[in-house]
Amino acid sequence: MVESQAPQQEASASFFRTLNEGISEPLIILLDSICNPVVAVDSSGRVVLCNQTFAKVVQRPRHEVMGTPIRNLITQTRLTRIVETGKKESARKIKISGRTYLANRTPIVDGGEVVGAVALLQDISAIETLADELKISSSTNEELQAIIESSFDGIFVTDGDGVVTRINRAYERITGIRSDEVLGKNMQELVRKGYYSESVTLKVLKTGNPESIVQEVKNGKTIMVTGTPVLNKKGETTRVVTNVRDVTELNNLQKQLCSMQTLHSHYEVELKSLRHDQGDGQYIIRSKKMLEIKALAMRIAQVDSTVLINGESGVGKEMVAEMIHKNGKRSTHPFIKINCASIPESLLEAELFGYAPGSFTGASTKGKAGLFEAAHKGTVFMDEVGEMPLALQSKLLRVLQEKEITRLGETKPICVDVRIITATNRNLETMVQEKSFRKDLFFRLNVVPMHVPPLRERPEAIVPLIYHFLEKYNKRFGFSRQMDPEVVEVLTAHHWPGNVRELENAIERMVVVTAGDVISEGEIPEAIKRPAGRRPLPTLSGRSLKEIIEEVEATAITEALKTHGSTRKAAQALGINQSTVVRKATRYGISSNM
Repeated sequence: MVESQAPQQEASASFFRTLNEGISEPLIILLDSICNPVVAVDSSGRVVLCNQTFAKVVQRPRHEVMGTPIRNLITQTRLTRIVETGKKESARKIKISGRTYLANRTPIVDGGEVVGAVALLQDISAIETLADELKISSSTNEELQAIIESSFDGIFVTDGDGVVTRINRAYERITGIRSDEVLGKNMQELVRKGYYSESVTLKVLKTGNPESIVQEVKNGKTIMVTGTPVLNKKGETTRVVTNVRDVTELNNLQKQLCSMQTLHSHYEVELKSLRHDQGDGQYIIRSKKMLEIKALAMRIAQVDSTVLINGESGVGKEMVAEMIHKNGKRSTHPFIKINCASIPESLLEAELFGYAPGSFTGASTKGKAGLFEAAHKGTVFMDEVGEMPLALQSKLLRVLQEKEITRLGETKPICVDVRIITATNRNLETMVQEKSFRKDLFFRLNVVPMHVPPLRERPEAIVPLIYHFLEKYNKRFGFSRQMDPEVVEVLTAHHWPGNVRELENAIERMVVVTAGDVISEGEIPEAIKRPAGRRPLPTLSGRSLKEIIEEVEATAITEALKTHGSTRKAAQALGINQSTVVRKATRYGISSNM
């Protein structure tokens, strides 16, 4: 084998000797001006030519590189392989001193003999780093896309100019609008072409703040949309992300509810659960009627006039009273709530006005201040004032006229500075005519009358309340439940005889009994999803309104006692006090031990 290599090595030595003799200074300058590393070896694998760039790559002076075996400089070299095979190799990766190069290797042929090989290297380290970053970015983008597509709510994304960049399948399902119809188009164009009645994206781009609207899309569906800006480091809006929920049925529901005549709402429960503390004392108010009530409450909060709030049981009278108190000059003083129907008649006077030591059997030996004294400088809210006995009505009138009370067992009056707000679900004018309520007291209480409508007359509040309670119980129990749009449709179509508390209880029940993350129709309580579960309206048959109301009351109390087995649970289900259940059951001859 040594003999066979000798002629090749002699030819190689002769070639490179001739080459070196012919290399001029300008040619060397030209070779060194090439930014890519260049190296050539003879048939024995020794470096016979290189430029200054290659010398820097192997971190040696050029004069030391010349004549050195290439394997001593680059352990992974394939130039010796090129000499052996006589075949060129293109675009092969090689690592040198921690950097990645792309090598093109070519044999040097003279007179039909392979006398050496030459390599031209290209540094691609930066390109490889960029490729790795692109792989990471691609993986992150795929993960983000998967998250967006898994959302049950519709997601709609635009850039900072309002051009649609992304929508998910849920959005297509909810709106009926395909991605190819809107992607790449500006929201102004889409509104102009009738795809949307208005654009929350354009509002967000104008204000720079999150915005919510009810929007109608081209196929007639009504959707609730909330747009949120995504800001860069300069505070500029680069994206607008919109969350979408279907509320199509609201328009039809509003028309239906406006024409319904029913007495079942007599048992609607208190709207105290409507309060949603956001740090600024605000409430969830969506309907036009409640906004008008809020505006009136804000005005009368600035004065001390007596207010009489009228409305069916549970429509939010206490919420309105609290709103008046919190926004008035007495807001830093007590707000005392009294339910005149929940306190036994024998104890009501002592609770309201207080008593002296030992003034009656069971009285404290130290005496006790009444609720009016406790509310000094503040507000007293008297709910169910129509249930107050006539004997106490005169004493309440004295508080209004003289601003003073007298404790039981004492004769010395005590001055009190309180604002009185009363509420009732009864017709006090009728009671005045029946002489069961003092006429003079009625006029003193009715200085500023306010009427709070039932939930059935403000159906636009139902959907916001549904999602408010869903969020509330998700947070309370550590869940992340979502609600199928069909469930929302069923809930908005329900008459809600138990009003907001019934709605809240239904949402809580569905949140806790649902096995998965999506609340479906199967979790809706039977009484809500089965129309037959609603009792038919009583017929008139020449009867008075009072007789009809009594029939409905008796039926409701009977069913509640049968279902729940005790007056306490029945009262809780009906949203009234236990004492009221006992009193009315006795009145209608209903057994409380069913």
